[in-house]
Amino acid sequence: MSISRIILSIFTALLLLSTLSTAAIRPESVRVAIIKGVNEVAVDGDGLLAADEKGNPVTLSSSSSVRKGSSTIIYADGRALKRLTLSAPTRVRINGKSYRGIIDFYPSDKGVLVVNELPIEEYLVGLINCEISSLWPVEAVKAQAVIARSYAVYQKDARRGALYHLESSVMDQVYDGIDIEDSRAARAVQETSGEVLTYAGAVIQAFYHSSCGGHTEAAQNVWGADLPYLRGVDCKYCLSAPSTKWETTLSMQKVESLLKAAGYRIPDAGSIRTGEINRSGRLQDVTIKAAKGDLLISGVNFRKSIGYSIIKSTNFTVKMRGDDVIFSGLGNGHGVGLCQWGSKQRAGDGFNYREILSYYYPGAGVEKLK
Repeated sequence: MSISRIILSIFTALLLLSTLSTAAIRPESVRVAIIKGVNEVAVDGDGLLAADEKGNPVTLSSSSSVRKGSSTIIYADGRALKRLTLSAPTRVRINGKSYRGIIDFYPSDKGVLVVNELPIEEYLVGLINCEISSLWPVEAVKAQAVIARSYAVYQKDARRGALYHLESSVMDQVYDGIDIEDSRAARAVQETSGEVLTYAGAVIQAFYHSSCGGHTEAAQNVWGADLPYLRGVDCKYCLSAPSTKWETTLSMQKVESLLKAAGYRIPDAGSIRTGEINRSGRLQDVTIKAAKGDLLISGVNFRKSIGYSIIKSTNFTVKMRGDDVIFSGLGNGHGVGLCQWGSKQRAGDGFNYREILSYYYPGAGVEKLK
């Protein structure tokens, strides 16, 4: 690490310690990809400090931009860099969103990659209101803090040596910086500081989702990994949640087009037939009927091909109406691990966060990071 980057890190840490009123910051940090593959990024902030890939200082104005080059990033003054590192006394604004910590810009095949490095505990405070509402019962918010911390720690270890450990989207955990932080989120993070879920002495893959629709899913049915703490449990607690029941209508032509874009060729598709249902109530497979041959596709891959925001879970039925397909389903998400809306209801019923976690992750326990 260059001297300039060390100075940037120390400067940022001191400033953060002077401005935060929460508990002492853990030294554990995480790197989050906040923007990927864009042509240009707007940068703003007061007292910005910057360095290039060699640690040399870069002069910045309060409002600038970074854009894609051929194999570099181009700073606003036309300078081509292999990396640009930023920090500020309070926050750096990237495309209008505010972030603490250090911001790194890199060139990538598809454009500019922007990575935010910050302590995990601060990352969690910003994450809470992206994933749930901090206004939920505090025990549900604490449960969210523990599983998000566990997921981040696990991914950091799994992606050791990579430019970043997590994406800021549903591909990992949703994170939009510090603009929607609040005291309730900070309280939940502080009161569970350093706590993670473990099984057999190791931090678990603490997957979670919005609502399960009545029964959480086994990881084996989604990713083929038979994990003892992710085998699915009965959950009626989310059934009254606003996101649990859903319905959408697509034309068969649209279904065929989306499948083709995902790599499945099924010309002149005529109808869809659902297949076997597993013990959690989800479809194991779907058959696309066509004149020149049928296509059998797993429920998981069908949902991925059509779109996660369209087919919200694999717990759905199909009804044909002319050339249209009506999908009606329960649940929102892959269904593995903690059901967020179920957790909310259980917290409302008086269960504490440890009891909630032990229910959704059988055999796992809460431990402090060493």
